[in-house]
Amino acid sequence: MRKIWKRIRFIYNFRSFFPFIFEFFLSKEVNRKKKLFSIAFIIGYFLLPFDAIPDFLSLIGIVDDVVIFTFIIQQMIKMAPKELQEKYCLA
Repeated sequence: MRKIWKRIRFIYNFRSFFPFIFEFFLSKEVNRKKKLFSIAFIIGYFLLPFDAIPDFLSLIGIVDDVVIFTFIIQQMIKMAPKELQEKYCLA
């Protein structure tokens, strides 16, 4: 149950992800491989048309997209330096 609340809180903080992502890619502290890995994840997410739940099922179809997007953001946060995580209160 605690893990579910942690994920809900993570999704609720969605607004802080955009400045974090922008600074993640512009930061010199982040390794180039990590940046390329993140870009590959994001591009793969948009290019691959496969969904576990089809999007035409209205709200239910969006759930798998949100789960994949949060997974990508969580991986980027794990790869980011501690200073960047602490700046956006993501650590």
